[in-house]
Parts: sequence; structure tokens; C-alpha cells
Amino acid sequence: MDPGIFREYDIRGVAGRDILDEDVVNIGKAYGSLLKTQNKKNISVGRDCRLTSQKFAQLFIDGIISTGCNVIDIGICPTPVLYFSIQHLNLGGGAMVTASHNPPEYNGFKLLNGMDSIHSQGLQDIRVIIENQEFVQGKGKVSKKDVITPYKDYILNNINIKHPIKIGIDSGNGTGGITALPVLKDLGCEVHDIYCDMDGRFPNHEADPTQKKNMLELIKLVKEKKLDLGVGYDGDADRIGVVDKNGELIYGDQLMVIYAREILERDPGATFISEVKCSMVMYDDIKKHGGNAIMWKTGHSLIKKKMKEENAALAGEMSGHMFFKDRYLGFDDALYATCRLLEIMADTGQGVDELIKDLPRTFTTPELRVECPDEIKFKAVDKIVAHFKAKQNIIDIDGLRALYDDGWGLVRASNTQPALVLRFEALSEKRLHEIQNEIQSVLKEIIKEL
Repeated sequence: MDPGIFREYDIRGVAGRDILDEDVVNIGKAYGSLLKTQNKKNISVGRDCRLTSQKFAQLFIDGIISTGCNVIDIGICPTPVLYFSIQHLNLGGGAMVTASHNPPEYNGFKLLNGMDSIHSQGLQDIRVIIENQEFVQGKGKVSKKDVITPYKDYILNNINIKHPIKIGIDSGNGTGGITALPVLKDLGCEVHDIYCDMDGRFPNHEADPTQKKNMLELIKLVKEKKLDLGVGYDGDADRIGVVDKNGELIYGDQLMVIYAREILERDPGATFISEVKCSMVMYDDIKKHGGNAIMWKTGHSLIKKKMKEENAALAGEMSGHMFFKDRYLGFDDALYATCRLLEIMADTGQGVDELIKDLPRTFTTPELRVECPDEIKFKAVDKIVAHFKAKQNIIDIDGLRALYDDGWGLVRASNTQPALVLRFEALSEKRLHEIQNEIQSVLKEIIKEL
């Protein structure tokens, strides 16, 4: 078994090359063994629409029931429905067969112990159980349950959109359409959809709404039909991408500002968690409106854990993971995030662009990715942190965030790809390029050296 499939947040690799059928059964056995030893016997399993997901789910379930755990197979669904199933059915855990926004040949597993994501060392513990063949023996049962219907009902009962809004939806041929289309229509929205049919080959574009190239057709749809906004989902619909009525992308940190302002009107002093890639403008705006803004490490598992520790009302990432504890269940759900945005638009009578028009203008780059082999990416980050720490103020909770009087620059190792993630922000375009050039030239030398 390839140890490289055990990543920071989940298990992921190319199906049939990095993850073999035998590995899938063993992952099921190890996961079942872990929960069984904690007297947790009932587990839900969902899957995305990748071509290998049905087979992987079956093998994985075979592994789990061999430990004596019982599985509720909830079938094809978005990842948030899997999270919902654990609370709704009062289960000991749940697992999603998915590779999120990765290309079609990939697959993998998001594992939960109770409602807590198993990540970092927890996933290495699963690997060790497999390597040592420390499997619990037993005979569990499999049953099937419809969780999509109660999930949709839950959202419909907790969201109120005062007047119809015209929205475009692109779920990238992932699973998002099966819940988003009926829910948004039932809420009275005028819905125009593209690529909401499931196709595990993802033939039209990558199911990753943070990349502008994947949002171009949605932008075109919004402009042509004169819609109020467009929303894109990733492959398993736990991440949201938003386009305003003018076709401009609205980033995760800008969405956080919109949500946080509304929450703070009802819950003064509430706590918000976000990550190192987010704009200083967001942190400043939350503080200005009386909120407690905490910067933390990137990664949905890490953010969820921090959110619990700090009892935060909301957390969010640049990548479009939005976690609502306020009025919701605390997990990342792109459809619920869409509904909350529509509520705010209907209540204020303002478009997304108008809701953030008073934010100070800064100049930012999107997330930039620099290819860097897994073997050296963390060493490269350590070296660049040491370099800048010696000469200026930095934040180093997750890589390097080098602070300047008029901007900042970020370098961190991706936990899902052999790459470094960079982002820059400054008060002028000139300074943006200067900060970017300074940090990138140092990084270039470090990578060359390594």
C-alpha cells in the first residue's frame, strides 16, 4: 500500500494505481476497527459520482462490516448530506467516498469519528492499523436509507428567502445538483442550471469553483440571462464559488465579510475563524463590526477543530469551505452557504457586489500554485520562514505570512498536491508586484538549492 495516499485531511490517490481494491477493503477494516474499539457500531457511508465510487464504496463497506460495525449506505450524495446523516441518524461516524475537486481518475475517503474529521495523525493511525493487520473481527449488517429527503426538508424549514432571486448554478457534473436544484426551486428562486447532471468523467471542466477558468461558462450564463448571481460547486458540493451579477468572482474571504456582518447584527461579539490565505481587509472588517476574528491554519479538518475549540459562529476558507454553527450544524455545506447568501440578498435588497462595495480596495492575487515535489515542499517552507523571520514581522502558524506596512505575502505547502500555495495583497498594484517579486525570487533560490 502506498503510504502517500494518507494525506493531511483525507485519503486520496489515483484509483487503480495509488489505491488498489485490496487497499479499499483494508481501509474499511481499519476504520471499522478504530470505531468498534470505541464502542461505536453504526456508521453511514456515502459516495460521489466518480466512475470508481460505486465499486470503492462496496469494497469499503465490506471491510467495515467484517469488523462487526453496521453500515447505513446512503448512496450517491453531496458530502454535506453525509455529515448531516451522522447527526440526523445519531451515528458513531461516517465516511464519504470522494476525491472532491481532483481530476476524474482520483478517488479517496473522508472519514469521521462522530462529527470530528479524522485528519493528520488520525489518518496515520489508520495506516498503522492496516500495516500491522490489527483488525477487529465481527459480522455487521448493511442497510440503505434515504437521507437526502430529510436533509432537504431541514434546509427548507430553516431558510426564508423573502422574494424570488434569479440564480445560475454550475455543479461541475458533481453531486451538488441533486440537492441544490430542488431546494432552490422550492425556496422560490428562478434557477438556471448548467452541468448539474452527474457525470464522473467531469467532461466540461474541473469541478473546482475557485479557479476562474472553471467559472467562465457560469459567468457567461449570469450575464446573458441577467441573473442576480451565479454559484459554482466542487465535485462533492462542500465548497462554494460565487459570481456577482456583473460576472466578477467573489472570493471566500469576501463571502465571510457578508456572512459575518449579518451574524454580528444578531450576535454581537461572535467569534469567526478563517485562514492564512485570507485578506487583512476581512479580519479588519470583522473586528470593526465588533466580532472576534481568529486567523488559523488552512484545511477543512483543522478549521472545524479550531471552530469547536473557540465556539465560533462561522468559519470560512478562501477555497470556499463555509462552516455555519450559527443557525446550522457546524459543517461545511455549499448549498446551505448559498441559501444564507440568498437570504441576506433578499433581506437587504442588495446584490453581492453592493454588499461589499464599502470594503477598502486592495490589490490581490488569486491563489497561485508553484509545483514543488512532496519530498521538499515542507523543507522549502521552513527555509523561507527562517529567511523572513530574521528580517521582519511574520505569522508562521501555517507557512510564511510575511507582513509589510502596506501588504503581505504568503507561502505555504499544499496538503493535497505536490505544490506550494502563494497569495499576495497590497494597498497599490506597484507594491503588490514588489512584494510578490521579493518573496518569489527568494523562493526560487530555495527550491533550486533543495
